[in-house]
Amino acid sequence: MTQHRWKFFRAGGFDQVKLETGADLMNLDQLDLKLWVALACPTTGLEFSAETAARVDSDKDGRIRASELIAAVKWAGAKLADPDQLVKAGDVLELNAIADPTLLASARRILANLGKSDSSSISLADVSDADRIFAGTTLNGDGVIIPESANDDTSRQAIVDIAACVGTRLDRSGKPGVDLVLAERFFADCDAFDAWVRKSQDDAASIMPLGDATPAAAAAVRAIRSKVEDFFGRCRLAAYDARALAHLNRSEEEYLSVAAQDLSITADEIAGFPLAQVAPGRALPLVTGVNPAHAGALAALRKDAVKPILGERSELTESDWLELSGRLAAHEAWHEARVTTSVHTLGAARVRQLLTSGAKEAVLSLIAQDQAVATEVEAIASVHQLLLYKRDLFLLCTNFVSFRDFYDAGEPAIFQAGTLFLDQRSCTLTLPVHDTARHAAMAGLAGSYLAYCDCVRKGTGEKRQIVAAFTNGDDDNLMVGRNGVFYDRRGQDWDATITKLIENPISVRQAFWSPYKKLVRMIEEQVAKRAAAADAESEARLASTATAAAHADKPKPEPKKVDVGTVAAMGVAFGALATAFAAMAGYLSGLLKLPFWQVCLAVVGLLLLVSGPSMLIAWLKLRKRNLGPILDANGWAVNAKALLNVPFGASLTGVAHLPPGHIMSTKDRFGEKPSAWPKVAMFLVIVAFFYSLLNQLHVLDAIYFAATGKHNPALFTPAPSGGGSGKPDAPSN
Repeated sequence: MTQHRWKFFRAGGFDQVKLETGADLMNLDQLDLKLWVALACPTTGLEFSAETAARVDSDKDGRIRASELIAAVKWAGAKLADPDQLVKAGDVLELNAIADPTLLASARRILANLGKSDSSSISLADVSDADRIFAGTTLNGDGVIIPESANDDTSRQAIVDIAACVGTRLDRSGKPGVDLVLAERFFADCDAFDAWVRKSQDDAASIMPLGDATPAAAAAVRAIRSKVEDFFGRCRLAAYDARALAHLNRSEEEYLSVAAQDLSITADEIAGFPLAQVAPGRALPLVTGVNPAHAGALAALRKDAVKPILGERSELTESDWLELSGRLAAHEAWHEARVTTSVHTLGAARVRQLLTSGAKEAVLSLIAQDQAVATEVEAIASVHQLLLYKRDLFLLCTNFVSFRDFYDAGEPAIFQAGTLFLDQRSCTLTLPVHDTARHAAMAGLAGSYLAYCDCVRKGTGEKRQIVAAFTNGDDDNLMVGRNGVFYDRRGQDWDATITKLIENPISVRQAFWSPYKKLVRMIEEQVAKRAAAADAESEARLASTATAAAHADKPKPEPKKVDVGTVAAMGVAFGALATAFAAMAGYLSGLLKLPFWQVCLAVVGLLLLVSGPSMLIAWLKLRKRNLGPILDANGWAVNAKALLNVPFGASLTGVAHLPPGHIMSTKDRFGEKPSAWPKVAMFLVIVAFFYSLLNQLHVLDAIYFAATGKHNPALFTPAPSGGGSGKPDAPSN
C-alpha cells in the first residue's frame, strides 16, 4: 500500500498535521496517534453540532475517541464518489456525488416524498424533518399500516377494527395505524372468540336451550343466585330447628336501626336481609312480600328464566330452583369457559366475517409490503448522517487531529465558548465550566491567569459558568466581584461576574512593576494602619484628658520611674538606626563620586536587581503557559503541549486601542492638569547622561579643540599625578 504523504505546520510550539483534502481524511488511520493533538473530547460543551457528535460517538459513552472519528470518516468517504466532498463547506450534496446505490435510492425517495423529484441535489434541511418526508406516505418501511394503506374496503375496515380493539402504533406519517404484533393479536382473539361461539352452536340443545334467549335467562339467574340459595338455606335451617327462626329473619332491633334512617330500597342494610320472610319449607315469592332491594332482580328472574323454562309462576319452590339451575348448567359452564378477548364487542357475526372474508391475509400482506421497503426507507437515516458528516466532520477533524482553527486566528475553535469583555479587554479563550472547584484544580496547572465567572441572562433566567484566560495587559483591576459582559457564539449577551481567580503572570512588563506595586501597597497598608493607630491614640488621649478633668480634685499618683532596661533598649535601637543611616550615607557618597552617566547606570542596575527575579520567573512561566490542562479539565485528552506563548497570548486577549484616524479632544472639564515636570526632569536626566558620558570619553573636548585649536578648561580633565596629560592628543595636521 502506498504511503500517504502528509503535510505539517508548526503552531503553539509543536508540529501539527495539515488536513486539506479528502485523501488526508481517508488516511487518518495511517497517521501516528502520537502526532494527533487530541485523542478524545466530550460530545457536549462544544460549539459543535450535538447531533453529529452523538452519531460519531458510536459507543454512546459521551466521548469521541480517535478510533470513532476514523470510523466516521471511513464510513462517509465510502458512501461518496469523491471524499473531497467532506472538506467542502455546506450541507447540500449533489445526487451524483453519492456512490452508495441504497443511499442514492433513499435520497431520491426523500425528494419524491417532498415533491422535489426533479431536484439534482439534496440538503440537510430536506432530511431533517421526518414528518414532512413521510407526511403523504402509506407504505414507508416502519411496519405500521394505516387505513389509507389499503386499496379495498374490506382491508380498510379490518384495519379500523384492529385499531379499535387492540390499540394503535404511530406511523411515520404521523397517523395512528397497526403493526404485525397488533394484527396477529387481533386475529388470534378472533379465532379464540369464534371457537368459543362455535362450541355453543355445535351443542345448541344443551348450551342454548332457549336459543338466543338463553344468555338473558342465564344472566338473570346469575344475578340473583346467591340470594336465592341463601333463602332456601335459611328455610331448611328453620325446618331443622324452629328456635332459629327469629334469628334467621333478623331481629326487631335490626329493623329499628334501619327505620331510624332514611330508607332506600338499595340500602346495604336492606340488601343484606333475606329475599323474603323465612319459614320451614316455604317457597320463594316472586311478586309480593319480597325484599325491596332485590325486587327488580326477582322480576327479571321471573320474566327471563322462570317463565320461559318453568312457565308462569308467582313463587318458586326449591325444587323449581334446582330444575331451573340444571337446565342452564351447561350454558353456565360454557359461559365460564369464555376466553376474555378484545373482539367480543364486535359480535360473533362480525368476527366470523373477518375470519372468512380474507381480511387477515390482506392485512398481513399490507404489513409485509410495508416492511419490504424498510431497507430503503431506513437508509434515509443514513442519508441524514451522511449530510451531517459532510457539513461537520472536517470541522471536527481540524479541531481534534490538529488545532488549526485555534491557531490560525480565523474562526474560533469548537471549544471556545465566546468572548468576555471586562476591564477594557476582550478574552476569546473562554470555555464552559460545570464545576468550578474541580475544573480549577486541573486548569491551574496551565500557568495562565484564569478568571471563573458566573453568567446569567436576567430576561430568561438562564445561567452558566465560564472560565476566561487573560493573556495580555495586567491584573491591577481584576478581582472577585468585578462585572463584565459575555457574548456567546450565537451573539447572546450574558451578565458575567468574577467568582474565582487563578493568578499567574500575564506579561513580563507586569512582572517588572510588580515588586514596586507590592511595595506601594505595603506602604499604603502600613500608612493606613499607622493612621488608624494614631487616631485610636488620639481618642485615648482625649478620653484620658476628660478623665483627668473629672478627677482634678483627687491627689495625683506618683509618677512612674523610668525603667533602665527600656532606656538600654532604646539606645540599642537608635544605634542600629544610626549604623544603617551611616551605611546608606556611605553608599550614597560613593555613588555621587561617580560620573553622572555611571550613576544612571547604577540606578538602572538597581532597578533590574529588584525587578529581575520577578521578570525571570514571569518569563519562565509564560514560556510554559499551556492550553492542555484547561482543556483536560473540560474532559479532553490533549496529546500535545499546546503552548500559549507571549505573541499568541496577546492575540487571545485584545486590549483597548483608539481606532486609526481618530480625533482626540484634549479638553477634560474634570481632569487633573498634567504636570510638565516629570517630562522635563526625564529630558534633563537624558541630556545629563549623554553629556557626562561624552565628557568622560573626551569627545566634547575633542570637538571643542577641533573647532578652536585649544582646550576648554570646563571640558579638559587634568592629568592624574604621576601619569601623562589628561589633555587629548592634538589632532594632526
